[in-house]
Amino acid sequence: MVDTIVVGAQVRTLSPQAPDGADAVAITAGRITAIGTRAQVLPLAGPATELITRPDATIIPGLVDAHSHPIYSLGIVRGLSLTNVHTYAELLAALERGRAEQEEEEWFLAWGLDPTAFEGRPIDNAALHEVLGADRPAYIKMFDAHSGIASASALARAGIDAPITHADGSGAAGDADGNLTGHLIEFPTMEIVEKELPAHGFADRVAQLRGLLQDMAAVGITAAHVMDLQDDDALDLLAAIEGEGELPVRLRISPWVTPQTTDAEIAELIALQGHGGRRYRVEGVKFFIDGTVEGGTAWLSRPDSEGEGTSSAWVPAEAYAERIRQFDHEGVPTATHAIGDRGIRFAAETLAALPSGGVPHRIEHIESAEDDVIAVIGRSGIMASMQPTHCTHHVRADGSDDWSRRLGPQRAARAWRTADVRRSGAVLALGSDWPVAAFDPWEIMADAQQRRSVAVPGSAPVGAAQGLTATEALEGYTTHAHRSIGSEGGALVVGGAADLALVDRDPLTCSPEELLRTRVLLTLVNGVATHTAV
Repeated sequence: MVDTIVVGAQVRTLSPQAPDGADAVAITAGRITAIGTRAQVLPLAGPATELITRPDATIIPGLVDAHSHPIYSLGIVRGLSLTNVHTYAELLAALERGRAEQEEEEWFLAWGLDPTAFEGRPIDNAALHEVLGADRPAYIKMFDAHSGIASASALARAGIDAPITHADGSGAAGDADGNLTGHLIEFPTMEIVEKELPAHGFADRVAQLRGLLQDMAAVGITAAHVMDLQDDDALDLLAAIEGEGELPVRLRISPWVTPQTTDAEIAELIALQGHGGRRYRVEGVKFFIDGTVEGGTAWLSRPDSEGEGTSSAWVPAEAYAERIRQFDHEGVPTATHAIGDRGIRFAAETLAALPSGGVPHRIEHIESAEDDVIAVIGRSGIMASMQPTHCTHHVRADGSDDWSRRLGPQRAARAWRTADVRRSGAVLALGSDWPVAAFDPWEIMADAQQRRSVAVPGSAPVGAAQGLTATEALEGYTTHAHRSIGSEGGALVVGGAADLALVDRDPLTCSPEELLRTRVLLTLVNGVATHTAV
């Protein structure tokens, strides 16, 4: 017997075999059992069939955020949000507000700050000291999550009393006189301070994670590719949620592999593949070939304007290639964070040289790539995963942002070449990299089309020729997101999983401005509602 029938104005299956005039979907035991006109589908209903009818709505496949950090974000999104701070004056004003809000707390915490807000000033803890004083422990996690700013008191508590410099450019920055600035670059150094932060209890984190995933379901997300397994209790958190019900979002989790990962730990990661629960599993691993442009740790073909960006996170880089070959041999998919042009090239050449064996390998971010490298990605079957709002929210058309300033005009002109990646024939998955950017897929798909912040009227596009079509943007969240991990899902087909969303407009015909205002009426995972506003 059919469990549920959803009727709308139309069904956007994203399948080449889509039936003409379809406006209804039938679901049985979590699978799609019929797609067609309401005249064809409604007679399949039985006495217990749930009928959901919205004659003005569009039925689409469930959306997949191809790059997200929902569990890891619980330790980042703490305290004051600085995501809307764009100038130094705004930073000082925000810190003043935060000081009042957190006056009862021992630590002052904030997150999401774009370094462009310093307006050419040194990235240091002077603003923290001006507003809070040097004696209060304070910590800001920067927007890219690859760097942070700690007050003098926080540095002292963590035992950092002198600058730290690593070969890849990471560490604890010092000024010309050798004094600590408070700027911490990349994860190993940040973690020294972050271990001192107040801990959240397990039950609180379970509740926060459940709420976050429900918020994702409310915007039509049915699955996410989780690019870390950093929290020691991450799988326990997920098991706790499933012990009380179902996860609102399917999670595919890829743990990190770093230059410090030992052979024994590699064996453990291989053994961990497939482990999980009803709606989560470990699948694949995540590498970093470099860091970020703004932090001076992206691997560039020539130094940036600060003389930085000359090294891979892997020294020698061949050690990365060796590990990639090891995982490919074991049949384990990989995803490689690659942002600088040299890093993207090395990752692409490494993956292109692998034997053809059907193991999907992905490159994440691809912020500034040259023509021949994009061609390699396209012809070699390498999957691409990109985040359009990293460009539209943090790069300015006039080149005044930190990313553009560091790279210079020539490399900045190659920003996030999403259209060229698609034209190369490559699979292109889209995502947010939450909490680096908001996870609202409608904003991301709108910005991907216009190459500007559609939410900001009059904002100028960055590389307008790289705009995607409406279909390409939706494919990035559906069929291409699935193909990027070797899955044939992402389209609504008979026999497929009933992961779908019912939305109040047609994402393939409405303008990007209208797309931004999309309201999700219903989200189903396995045929079960994870969000409803019908």
